[in-house]
Amino acid sequence: MVKIERTPAQPASLAKKISYREPDVIRQLNEDFHGKCYLCEIDKLQSAEVEHLQPHGGGEYLKYKWDNLFLSCAHCNSVKNQKKYDGKILDCCKTDPEAVLEQILTEGHICVRNLVDTPEARQTAKLLTECFEKTNTGIRIIECQTRINALNGTMNLLYKALEKYRQNPAGHNLCVLRGMLSRTYKFAGFTRTYVRMHLADYPGLAEYVQL
Repeated sequence: MVKIERTPAQPASLAKKISYREPDVIRQLNEDFHGKCYLCEIDKLQSAEVEHLQPHGGGEYLKYKWDNLFLSCAHCNSVKNQKKYDGKILDCCKTDPEAVLEQILTEGHICVRNLVDTPEARQTAKLLTECFEKTNTGIRIIECQTRINALNGTMNLLYKALEKYRQNPAGHNLCVLRGMLSRTYKFAGFTRTYVRMHLADYPGLAEYVQL
């Protein structure tokens, strides 16, 4: 999860309160969220959904409120749909998740730790972990493994890019890392955290992972 800059003005069709799935809403969400699930950050979504950060309970205000609509994959939307998360998840359009969470992949497992002791940080850390590790059904085993595999692939690319950068910290090598450390990149919460934790080895990358 990374900070998202939401377009301030709501899509025109939201004012009509016909559907929050109208094409202009989906287009804007896809653009603002860089085509990624805001929770797990997998990209090129095959099953994109409009997720309500605050459950609307059938009420029109939260149902059509632009600031309450987020782009999610079906898997993460399903995992988040638990009473314990209602109203207790960070709004990544208002709070920078990287300032309050540490997102790490270690030995094929996710470790998300809250850096501040607030209900929102604690519950968001638990939710992100579950998005990668909740295997209580056969479908979720497959979905979680898909995300772990994709994240592993991305981190392996990062490690290789960092090694090349160590050998020659300029030109193409720097350009590749700048892209991988952009918040628009898939799993950026993990790539940026890794580099931030190893800045002693790569001090020249500090400006690309600053909060």
